[in-house]
Amino acid sequence: MYIVDFIKVVLEKRNIPTLIYLLVNVGIIALLSINTFNTGWIQAFAIALIIYFISLVIALSPFGEWILRLQTGCKKIRREDYKRFINPIFEEVYAKAKSMDKTIPNNVKLFMLDDDGANAFATGRRTICITRGMLNAPVEEIKAVLGHEFGHLAHKDTDLILVVCIGNFLITTIFVLIRMFARIVSLIFQLTGIFVGELAVNLGAFLSGIIVDFILISLMKIWTKVGMLLVMKSSRSNEYAADEFSANLGYGKELCMFLDRFDSAGFDGLFATLVSSHPASDDRIAKLQSKGVDYYLQRL
Repeated sequence: MYIVDFIKVVLEKRNIPTLIYLLVNVGIIALLSINTFNTGWIQAFAIALIIYFISLVIALSPFGEWILRLQTGCKKIRREDYKRFINPIFEEVYAKAKSMDKTIPNNVKLFMLDDDGANAFATGRRTICITRGMLNAPVEEIKAVLGHEFGHLAHKDTDLILVVCIGNFLITTIFVLIRMFARIVSLIFQLTGIFVGELAVNLGAFLSGIIVDFILISLMKIWTKVGMLLVMKSSRSNEYAADEFSANLGYGKELCMFLDRFDSAGFDGLFATLVSSHPASDDRIAKLQSKGVDYYLQRL
């Protein structure tokens, strides 16, 4: 069952940092629920989990998958020459990955991002996206990279990222609403001060608004930085696991070859974020070698 498998993945050692971050998010939502609706702790945590669950169902729906592809710039591959080249490669790796891990979803689709760099990523539950530049890589290296992305789907890493993104969205929305409320209250007091002609009331309301806004912004920055550190810790561990999945499919040496040629310089936007969450290529190759991949850099 999907939910049971997903819970098992969340509780794995490599995902403990992300689990801590998720629990903090649930705690924040529960705390706000207590203050807003005057509920007990049990009811508050139940409300927080229900909000999370509803948001996750929406995110994992076909509509959520479509939104993710739209946000990341993934588009259908339309050129016939591209499809004739890449589709058989994709289907071959898909079949091998599915035979090794039955939990990989059915109907996973391949999309393309208009970027000249050679890269790929998985998102949602049924989306793998390659760059146009990936088509110029050797076929066996393309298979290795696709094997890595299927590893993410097999380990439900993309589902975990969805849960994190949902938490980020919920908490950010809450902070924005609190800031809006604080500004409205401050404005009301300022207007009151103007009408009654009391400078002290007006000045106090203005300063209190600035102080509250500063505190909220500071808390938001701290929460975001701590969250990023925890999530990136899990993300780096997940990259090693996805590399091993590709190696188990028989693409370990080819993945090392790709990583040795991989140049992160010049990436911006989405891929700059992806690269920042990945371990260094040398560390990934060393990890693969420690798992038995027979790879040595060939120099002319």
